[in-house]
Amino acid sequence: MSDPIVDVTNLNIDYRIGGATRRVVSGVDLTIHAGESYGLVGESGSGKSTIALALTRYLPANATITADRLIVDDHNVPALDVAELRRYRAGSVGVVYQEPGLALNPTSSIGAQLAEVYRIAGSSRSAAWAAAADAAASVDLPEPDAILRRYPHELSGGQQQRAVIAMALATDPRLLILDEPTTGLDSKVEAGILDLIERLRRERRFATLLISHNLPLVATHCDSVAVLRQGTVVERAEARRLLTRPTHPYSRELVAALPSLDGRPGRERQESRTLLDLRSVTKDFGRKRALDGVSLTVAAGETLGVVGESGSGKSTLGRIAAGLTSHGGTRELHGPAGRIHVQMVFQNPDASLNPRRTVRQVLTRSIRLLGGDWESRTLADAVGLPSDVLDKLPRELSGGQKQRVAIARAFAGPVPLVVCDEVTSALDVSVQAHILDLLAELKDRTGVAYLFISHDLAVVRSLADRIIVLKDGRIVEEGRPDDLFTSPREEYTRELVGAATALRAALR
Repeated sequence: MSDPIVDVTNLNIDYRIGGATRRVVSGVDLTIHAGESYGLVGESGSGKSTIALALTRYLPANATITADRLIVDDHNVPALDVAELRRYRAGSVGVVYQEPGLALNPTSSIGAQLAEVYRIAGSSRSAAWAAAADAAASVDLPEPDAILRRYPHELSGGQQQRAVIAMALATDPRLLILDEPTTGLDSKVEAGILDLIERLRRERRFATLLISHNLPLVATHCDSVAVLRQGTVVERAEARRLLTRPTHPYSRELVAALPSLDGRPGRERQESRTLLDLRSVTKDFGRKRALDGVSLTVAAGETLGVVGESGSGKSTLGRIAAGLTSHGGTRELHGPAGRIHVQMVFQNPDASLNPRRTVRQVLTRSIRLLGGDWESRTLADAVGLPSDVLDKLPRELSGGQKQRVAIARAFAGPVPLVVCDEVTSALDVSVQAHILDLLAELKDRTGVAYLFISHDLAVVRSLADRIIVLKDGRIVEEGRPDDLFTSPREEYTRELVGAATALRAALR
């Protein structure tokens, strides 16, 4: 076997915070050869992304790296001076991040952003544009010439990620780092993105480091995998073997926390009064119709699941159900009236929590606005938050704790309906399992109804009483979870179920 592209021995990373030193990565070894795909899995805060930042030397100024060896593409990364580091980042390493919408410049066309990579490398304007068109075609973007003239907001999530991949590979790097590259994408688009990367990896012989909390995804697309816990590798092995026969207790916990596609018993429910009634709902964004004649009902105490690919209109539907955006058609909330009686929990709690308010202030305000009779301490306890977080700011909490705060805020008063929009997609599987258990417990305790939006079909099946399938802003199929998963009528539904099932099959 050839010399490795990545050769790391005894990597340690420390942060200096408030006069104290905290070790976040300890004694990590990592070897990745040309053409190999290596996976890093572990819960939030385990050090996965920190290791990726060390390989690119993008760690903040208060971080210290020590290692016996930290070699990438024959570069001694810690010893590079400023000029060498710039050349190394430009030529040896490409990075694809979790949110393509944040990686792309919203004020510049896709073509201009792709061409800029080639212009920096020395190409003329015309040659750079031609290379950008070739790069767009190489990542299977449809109608490359038209795509290059569009802006990021005019592309679907999957198309945005393909554009980012094209930019990352424009300089033929030896290592491609993929940091949660498919979070928030449905299983069909997710499979397409990873299949694309696999094809390009075989053709160009670069190495990939895939960082993900999605264990089936890692099992399907990686050769080897390491499991991180609190900055230390607790297990490493061939990917499928580790995920089907894990030996470390923590690895076994991660695998056990995966939601099953087998569903759950006890779905038959008595008829309940209709709580939310949407009729012929439409929503346009400029010339694009995001929702086209959608009608649905949610009964009191029911969980209605909403699935569909990226750009199908799921989140727009959720915002309309919560009364947060204008629309065509009708929206009726039977019983309690007014926007305040429908709450929404978003995918990213960082974007919905005030960074300047402590947890106590967030909960106290929500209790007052929703007319609840909680105390902030008892409300925090009800969602499994320890009392010592009450006086902390959001930045001091883990991802799972932030999401519990967002859920607590939604349940601060007597609310009959909560809209959950991708509430677990950015969380690792162990935290995801706790959040799903919490939502189920709160439903049993309060009788709340959920409109539950997710691209993860296994998660939806574990909670939903009914499911609707959205495609291009229209409902193409609706039914009980068992029926949709075992005998879907529509080809589109069969594709979604097939993509999700293929990933779960990696664990068998």
